[in-house]
Amino acid sequence: MNACPFCDPATLEIETMLENHFCRFLQQPDKVLAGSGVIIPKRHCETRHEMNLDEWDAMQDMLNLVKIFINISHKPFGYTIGWNCGEVTGVAIQHVHMHIIPRLTNEPVNGAVHFNLKPTATKRFDN
Repeated sequence: MNACPFCDPATLEIETMLENHFCRFLQQPDKVLAGSGVIIPKRHCETRHEMNLDEWDAMQDMLNLVKIFINISHKPFGYTIGWNCGEVTGVAIQHVHMHIIPRLTNEPVNGAVHFNLKPTATKRFDN
């Protein structure tokens, strides 16, 4: 049995908000980074470098859908979109995931995701 929580998102108690043939957009309630989530390929890949062209194209398509979805639900002024590849980056779940963080002008840690929220992000998606 695969122990990867992104291969079975229900184990993290996060919701699949959108999906296509190759990937999913996952979200869970977050009071600090409202609307944030991750896009993951359905097939287990440790880094984006292992994704095939179909998965890569589907990830881009999903990113466009997620932007529409979040624009409607949260009306952000911008986005932080990022990848972490490899253990040295601090990623704990070895399944590629693209972080999508809508940015609001009134957020308590505007622009300080990596330094101030790493423990929160780790609890949310990288357990």
